[in-house]
Amino acid sequence: LEDHRSILRVTKSHLDQCAMGKSTKKTYKPKSEDTNQEKLYLLHMDLCGPMRVESVNGKKYILVIVDDYSRFTWVKFLRSKDETPMFIIKFLKMIQVRLIVPVPYIRTDNGTEFVNQTLRDYYEEVGISHETSVARSPQQNGVVERLTVH
Repeated sequence: LEDHRSILRVTKSHLDQCAMGKSTKKTYKPKSEDTNQEKLYLLHMDLCGPMRVESVNGKKYILVIVDDYSRFTWVKFLRSKDETPMFIIKFLKMIQVRLIVPVPYIRTDNGTEFVNQTLRDYYEEVGISHETSVARSPQQNGVVERLTVH
């Protein structure tokens, strides 16, 4: 009989070579070293819609909010874009009271639901810095954009 044990002998270098052969280039930049180290330090927000099919309550928009540190995600269904600023203010007040942590930074796209005088005034009043992505560059707010791919 022929000894088949030599056929099954796989060395670590074989596995390394196999892994290298199957590896692919990462399509994203790794997180920088100076990422935040605490919850609510940076919230990413995006609004999707209008959806083709509205909910039972007639809601056609979906607001997604993601905590950069924990990746905890909140989702709110809205009837119109116009509800967004007031809901964001209500949400920020509620979350800061419940978790007793300030929100220093918010990152969104340049949609009018996020870039408006109501929110500008509120952010200035409470000391929140609003970062916006460059037009037609959803990858700049990729944390939330990956969740809202339509």
